[in-house]
Amino acid sequence: MPTSLVTGGAGFMGSHIAAHLSKAGHKVIVLDDLSGGFKENVPAGATFIQGSVEDHLLIDQLFEKYSFDYVYHLAAYAAEGLSHFIKRFNYANNLIGSVNLINASVNYNIKQLIFTSSIAVYGGGQSPMSEEMLPIPEDSYGIAKLAVEYELRVSHEMFGLDYVIFRPHNVYGENQNIGDRYRNVVGIFMNQLLRGEPMTIFGDGTQQRAFTHIDDVAPIIAESVNLPAARNQIFNVGADQPYTVNELARVVAEAMEVPMRVTYLDPRNEVKIAFSDHSKAERVFGVRKKTPLSDGIRQMAEWVKKHGARESSVFENIEVTKNMPASWTRVARGPRFRTTLSTS
Repeated sequence: MPTSLVTGGAGFMGSHIAAHLSKAGHKVIVLDDLSGGFKENVPAGATFIQGSVEDHLLIDQLFEKYSFDYVYHLAAYAAEGLSHFIKRFNYANNLIGSVNLINASVNYNIKQLIFTSSIAVYGGGQSPMSEEMLPIPEDSYGIAKLAVEYELRVSHEMFGLDYVIFRPHNVYGENQNIGDRYRNVVGIFMNQLLRGEPMTIFGDGTQQRAFTHIDDVAPIIAESVNLPAARNQIFNVGADQPYTVNELARVVAEAMEVPMRVTYLDPRNEVKIAFSDHSKAERVFGVRKKTPLSDGIRQMAEWVKKHGARESSVFENIEVTKNMPASWTRVARGPRFRTTLSTS
């Protein structure tokens, strides 16, 4: 039975991947600081440890205790737009935390590290984005993700650490934290509608994204350790058909069975059009049927209606306020955790 560490395994994508691994017969250890995830998301049978990837002493304890075969690294604060204004937090959480895992993976001779990067590494003006393109990230989040990709490459060359990198995009679905006001537009829209509020859109809503249901990416990521052809490669994964944010709002309102009400806010600095090419992933993992947007949104809406609205969290300790969108300028406490080793 292989033993796998899933960082961020109480969060959205991580919990789904942890569940797939458990079903595949892995012994799963979940590490999560619960800053964006929820303990109830952790699949039955997995061992949950509350802690941060920034805590290198805790990381070393875990690698020593569990002798991991595989590491699935999904812990990240994935708020591209906000990352401009929280640079220190972004790099500590998304880059230094990843380096802690890479160091431990080398020192404890794991078989493979699976890393979820992002299409944020590409920047703008390159859609459809393909893995052969030169990455030119336009925000601090994308820069951090790209730096981890480079670290994995040089760690493979120097130490023989095998890896697989995935660049998912605009993933939505069950277990998503709909109370996060800075990321995951589908969840933001649904939470606003549950609270009787209009959906808020930055700019005119003509931004284009390909929105991806979690069931179209989690199985591929979980299975990747079984495919030698995936080793030490980078893959885009996600939906193929882009939609405008205005179109998304209409689909969400229909699925939530409420009238469509939208408030348009001042535009923010973001990539206008972002979707990717998936031909490389299809060559290695096979062509798989993907969830139509209306079906995936309806499925998530049913889950959201059962679980209800969440209080919108507000990020504390904004580091740069200049040019920050007005709707983000209110500051309050955002939870962060550092703990010693404990299991449940």
